[in-house]
Amino acid sequence: MNAAAPVLAVPLLGLLAVLGLLIGSFLNVVVHRVPAGLSIVSPGSACPGCGDPIRAVDNVPVVSWLLLRGRCRSCAAPISVRYPLVELATAVLFVGTGWSFGLSTYTAGALVVVAGGLALVLIDLDHRRLPFSITAATGVGVVLTLGLDVALHGPDLLVPALASAVVWLAVYGGIWLVTSGRGMGLGDVALAPVLGLALGWLGWGPSLVGLGGGFVIGGVVGVALIVAGRVGRRARVAHGPFLLSGAAFGMFAGEPVWNGYLTLVGL
Repeated sequence: MNAAAPVLAVPLLGLLAVLGLLIGSFLNVVVHRVPAGLSIVSPGSACPGCGDPIRAVDNVPVVSWLLLRGRCRSCAAPISVRYPLVELATAVLFVGTGWSFGLSTYTAGALVVVAGGLALVLIDLDHRRLPFSITAATGVGVVLTLGLDVALHGPDLLVPALASAVVWLAVYGGIWLVTSGRGMGLGDVALAPVLGLALGWLGWGPSLVGLGGGFVIGGVVGVALIVAGRVGRRARVAHGPFLLSGAAFGMFAGEPVWNGYLTLVGL
């Protein structure tokens, strides 16, 4: 990544917030339809209670939910608060991405990872699976933006990014093979090199912090759930949210954490 990437001005961050709200609205559709094998293009959104199509004026992210007080205009059926929360979360993550990486090709690639990752987290929590279609679309977006970066700034970051993807695939693929698929699913294995490519683009520090972070977060949450009696010791917990949370930590905080570690060990 170009370290001298210009910081995004406030108006551009505002545009990212609006884009995030719109993408978040689309992600709600993706999260609902992709696991069911439905088209994300047609038909248009409709109330699950009465089946009435949702009007354009009632489909404005966050605002429409507030104005309707969380209920369908036609039948007054409740509309889950998760819809506006996903839209707000996407907007916040988009702004945070723009603030962290500025006006750069990496920002475009990171936005793809953020959007795809958020959809995958929600689907994994709901259905215990990571659809390959979303992982593939995210991977294509990362490859295209990395290719654009190479075309603009040269191939210096290409080798570490590819090597990072190989390391992530080797770790997750190795765990899958050793545990015969009990430790995690093939969806995690397929997603790993995509995240490894995105974080390796930033450098080995963010990549390794993100890789280890997923296991640390998963371990801490798993122990907490066992202590709280929410799951048994042999219960399987969706690993995708931990994998993606670790990647997010590596993306946004990996560099200072890695530098702090190197300082601590005297390297």
